[in-house]
Amino acid sequence: MEAILALLASPAAWAALVTLIVMEVVLGIDNLIFISILSNKLPEGQRQKARRVGISLALVMRLALLTMIAWIVGLTAPVFDLGIVGPLDAHGEPAFETRFSWRDLILLAGGLFLVWKATTEIHHSVDSGAHDTDDLLDKKKVVSITFTAAIVQILLLDIVFSIDSILTAVGMTEHVEIMYVAVVFAVTVMLLAADPLANFINRNPTVVMLALGFLLMIGMVLIAEAFGAHVPKGYIYTAMAFSAAVEGLNIWSRRAKERRAAANQPRSTH
Repeated sequence: MEAILALLASPAAWAALVTLIVMEVVLGIDNLIFISILSNKLPEGQRQKARRVGISLALVMRLALLTMIAWIVGLTAPVFDLGIVGPLDAHGEPAFETRFSWRDLILLAGGLFLVWKATTEIHHSVDSGAHDTDDLLDKKKVVSITFTAAIVQILLLDIVFSIDSILTAVGMTEHVEIMYVAVVFAVTVMLLAADPLANFINRNPTVVMLALGFLLMIGMVLIAEAFGAHVPKGYIYTAMAFSAAVEGLNIWSRRAKERRAAANQPRSTH
């Protein structure tokens, strides 16, 4: 109890909490995009349930991993070395790592899964468009996944994103209490944002391609990090924000044209 009161009275602890909450919310965006896209492939009556279950699993996963911090930190220790001498960067250091830890292997598997999933969905959208040019604008979704399959895929990605999230928390603060609060707050934000984000994607099917592009990029970043290539997250999320802003302008432009076309249509005299 005294330790908690000391944290509440510490400005440094509050600063760490705010910073960690922001980081956890940002890292949760990747998880949320995947859950939104996957849940929209289910029948409408199951979508909200899938999002609730998926995000609840993310919370349980993160809280469970927080109780095993020592084990999580141990995942960063190398387990084998390929012994390959790769190219050197400008500083004379290896451009990529050949020593792999369990964390690297998990990130590699998650990255490959995201790349495969995003590529498959993009191919499905493009292939469907070859038969029907209005398919991307058709709001009637074809159910191509079961509820169980959706939850399993969400669970697999929850594991990857949860480990990345907890390792980020461990690197920013040593107080487990702060990590718990930040994780609960971030997952609560995900829970509140899940339905609006998924509904927005459902109302604007062209956004699906943009979101799949985000997942493809995130998958490549996870693969790069598995090989020891650090990609600054600020660059990634800035690019995502810029792309989303451009797509927002496109949606605004299309709706403005639709309103003008509707206003110019001759009214019926009957």
